[in-house]
Amino acid sequence: MRPLQYSINVTLDGCCDHRVMIADEDLHRHAAENLEQADALLFGRVTYEMMEAAWRRPVPAGARPEWMQPWMEPFARTIDAAKKYVVSSTLDRVDWNAELVRGDLGKAVQQLKQESGKGLLVGGVKLPLALAELGLIDEYEFVVHPRLAGHGPTLFAGLSKPIDLRLVSKLDFGSGAVAMRYELRK
Repeated sequence: MRPLQYSINVTLDGCCDHRVMIADEDLHRHAAENLEQADALLFGRVTYEMMEAAWRRPVPAGARPEWMQPWMEPFARTIDAAKKYVVSSTLDRVDWNAELVRGDLGKAVQQLKQESGKGLLVGGVKLPLALAELGLIDEYEFVVHPRLAGHGPTLFAGLSKPIDLRLVSKLDFGSGAVAMRYELRK
């Protein structure tokens, strides 16, 4: 059974708006390593569209957008090549090496988890809330940035009951960010 890992960047005051995060080489390398440890990515529509707009490889091959630093390229190549599942009731079709996931979320994700492989990686805000409510996330990683954003969105707003976690690893970055991995406390 493939485990489902959730990974998200968050500021010290709980903001998970990707535009306020510290984007440096160490954090991109860590994110690429996370992607490589999974067989597939699981996204909601908003996260899928955001990631596709930023990271889909431009044509011609080898070209890169002006904003992309050379050290971002390994992450870009890895996410571009990754298998993706997109949970959406509004999209009619997806591409970018992706398949739509429809119907009962719990059953669909449980089926994906039961396939053989290394694991699934989910990001975003709304989909992980629904998956946490269903008890389907096996591991949580919070990359906490040393920044106060002063605004949202925040994580797990509306969670119906607390989820107890156990710290299993911690990784410090030169930027002052800290990646903390947690498993469900049994």
